[in-house]
Amino acid sequence: MTRLLLPLLAACGLLLAGCVSQTVKTTSVPPLAYPQAPIAEAELLDVGVAIFDPGLDDIDEDDEQRVYPEVRRAEARFIPQLLATTMQDTGAWGAVRVVPDNERITDLRIDGTILHSDGEELKLAVRAVDARGNVWLDNTYEGHASRYAYDNRTRRQYDPFQAVYHRIANDLLEHQLALDEGEAEDIRTVSELRFARSFAPEAFDGYLREDRDGELHIARLPAEGDPMLERVRGIRERDNLFIDTLQGYYTGFRGDMQGPYQEWRKLSYEEVVAMQELEAESRRQLIAGGAAILAGIAAAGGGDSRTTRAAGNVAIIGGGYLLKTGLETRAEAKIHVEALAELGLSLEAEITPRVIELEDRTVMLSGNVEDQYHQWRDLLAEIYRNEVGALAPPEAEDGSGADGSGGNSEG
Repeated sequence: MTRLLLPLLAACGLLLAGCVSQTVKTTSVPPLAYPQAPIAEAELLDVGVAIFDPGLDDIDEDDEQRVYPEVRRAEARFIPQLLATTMQDTGAWGAVRVVPDNERITDLRIDGTILHSDGEELKLAVRAVDARGNVWLDNTYEGHASRYAYDNRTRRQYDPFQAVYHRIANDLLEHQLALDEGEAEDIRTVSELRFARSFAPEAFDGYLREDRDGELHIARLPAEGDPMLERVRGIRERDNLFIDTLQGYYTGFRGDMQGPYQEWRKLSYEEVVAMQELEAESRRQLIAGGAAILAGIAAAGGGDSRTTRAAGNVAIIGGGYLLKTGLETRAEAKIHVEALAELGLSLEAEITPRVIELEDRTVMLSGNVEDQYHQWRDLLAEIYRNEVGALAPPEAEDGSGADGSGGNSEG
């Protein structure tokens, strides 16, 4: 009997030892990197941080993550704002804008997907590609909130996951500072020619060539002062003004969301930690109950005395009670999951659409901001067609730029 009980108790002890939950007490934020010397204006790249993919399509129904779509959709607009602000603070970039989708042409575009977010842990997949199609970054970033991150007495100015945004910004700056001389200006030129080609492909298609890897290079340049190019630049300036107007929306959205979202994350953090502790306690009780039942069955069935059999029956009853308690604990954990869902719904109610005033009309910015931007792009195309009118596209000249100066890029 003793030989049977000792292995059971030893195994039980090992399993219980593995059920201890832990929380992060401190989270260090790496310092934000800055360029050692000011970057020339001609080499400052404009950055578009696209609204993130909330990652809802990849979540299984049986996934252990407590995912609330209304919260994820809000985070997909909130997180790019924090990243854009962090990058702008370095002084190493031109305009850093949050953009409605990843189709907008800019010098450097950043896309992201939220892989996990529950107040305790944030995990993002981030990809950065310049206008040439050159991939700067394609990494996964993960951060854990400190137990003090949501304490009003110790809460600092940083976001609980500011370390994630600093690491992304530092990696991008490192890549930018490693560019060869003149490379940043080439990226800006490719960006401008791509924008022009998107409005007038018949006029600007021959200025860029694509290599085997799908990267774009400058084949030739239009003449400075070319009327079609000047009109495209005017259209792009209007597009930037519209996007700048959208920044007011995103900034206001962030301000409105800050309070309720931080409270949600604080409660979510507490609930997640509580659920981990409850689940660990439930496992301990289930394991202990199962071991007690096994020992009781062994004693009741294998004992050679009435006392041994009675002790075995008591062990079975006690083990059954521990199993029952463990199942009740899991039910209590389920209540916490439902509480998180209610918090998510309340957050959704807090973030309402905003109205912004444009020069010629009023636009409602709501869940279909992307649709509004697509309508704006259609309007820009119409404006371009009206302004160009009867202007002929610039004539192609073999082996040289349109002004005969031969503006070629290295291959």
